Amino acid sequence: MTVVTDEDAAQIERLRYVLAQSVKENLVEQVRQWPGVHCAGALIDGKPLEGHWFDRTQEFAARLRREDVGRMRYATVESVTLSPIPCWAHLPQELYRARIATLVETIESDAARERERTGASVLGVKAILARDPLHRPSTLARSPAPRVHAATKAARKAFYEIYAAFVSAFREASERLRHGDRNAPFPLGSFPPAMPFVAG
Repeated sequence: MTVVTDEDAAQIERLRYVLAQSVKENLVEQVRQWPGVHCAGALIDGKPLEGHWFDRTQEFAARLRREDVGRMRYATVESVTLSPIPCWAHLPQELYRARIATLVETIESDAARERERTGASVLGVKAILARDPLHRPSTLARSPAPRVHAATKAARKAFYEIYAAFVSAFREASERLRHGDRNAPFPLGSFPPAMPFVAG
């Protein structure tokens, strides 16, 4: 999980990044063509984003009891509620959806221009569905995740200053706790180290 600053531009860019999944990788031309789960339909049309939760623990216990376990016997419907990004939370629902739709259109047109420039092609839905879902590429691009997504250097600098102060306060409180001060003041939002077990 990475912190996103309260800057409008930072929030909108993160939303754009999420919406662009599957198009920016040249898997499909349009966001709605993606055959798997995607938030665009729910955000633009307001249709529920639902799926099933399979309780594998209950299934396993039922099999041990030699019960007939159908595919959906221990499945429950789960709905995902998508909250608006904070900088657009004040907008009427219709306007919010229109802005999401505009973002999607921009993503698709930008991707089309990039494919034209590079000569890249789209994999397509049939090829996606033909792939083994458990396939793992031989090499993976790995890079460390940023601690913060910010739109400006000033916001990034402010975040790192606050983060450094948090870490310093946590370390100081940890040191005091280690020396027996059970009332050491830990910074808000932190988890103090676990105390050693004391037998009764």
